[in-house]
Amino acid sequence: MNKATISADIVSSTSLNVEQRLFLEKELMKLLNILRQTLGTKIFFGRLIKGDYIECVLEEPRLALRVALLMKSFVKSLDMKADKISNKKIKDFREYGIRIAIGIGELSIWNKRKGIIDGEAIYLSGRAVNEMSLRDKKVKNTLVFKSKNEEWNQSMLPVFDLLDVLFSKYKRAQSQIIFYKLLNKSEKEITGILTKGQSTINQHSTAAGWFAVESAVDYFEKIII
Repeated sequence: MNKATISADIVSSTSLNVEQRLFLEKELMKLLNILRQTLGTKIFFGRLIKGDYIECVLEEPRLALRVALLMKSFVKSLDMKADKISNKKIKDFREYGIRIAIGIGELSIWNKRKGIIDGEAIYLSGRAVNEMSLRDKKVKNTLVFKSKNEEWNQSMLPVFDLLDVLFSKYKRAQSQIIFYKLLNKSEKEITGILTKGQSTINQHSTAAGWFAVESAVDYFEKIII
């Protein structure tokens, strides 16, 4: 039975200072807790490794893109308090935030209690994120889909490429709103969370292309089973 795995690492994490890295690690743990609470521990498993690498397993593969974009928008919404952004690697972090690879396939060993993950799906996502990391001299893509189903791979390639470009352009405020929209929060609820006017929320949502993001997630959830 297919499962989805997500392998992810922070873009240019070595450009962050110690204070920023500690802050990032704390926030990533917060993100994983939000995902556990939202999806439930029967569906979602996630862990943080070495402070900047994430591995996740989803019992329902159709949810993988939503989770990946939640991770992407969450990291892009963080205030890292970096006054100077002349360093190219800091700029890369600001623009891309996190590399994410989704793998769909079987897992030969999957033990939640011991945290053992082995099999096709984790190989696919792990290998893909490592390949992206090796090309770090010039970040080209940070969102990848891999499976043994070539029809899925071909249909998802343009979707993921377009989402990658779209998310790279988000500013912090837009990323925050997309994050809460992906959690299925209404604009009224987001207004209360962010203490911003609903018209501002709507403007940011429209500028961020929420309609396209929502359409892509809906498409993924219908195709991937």
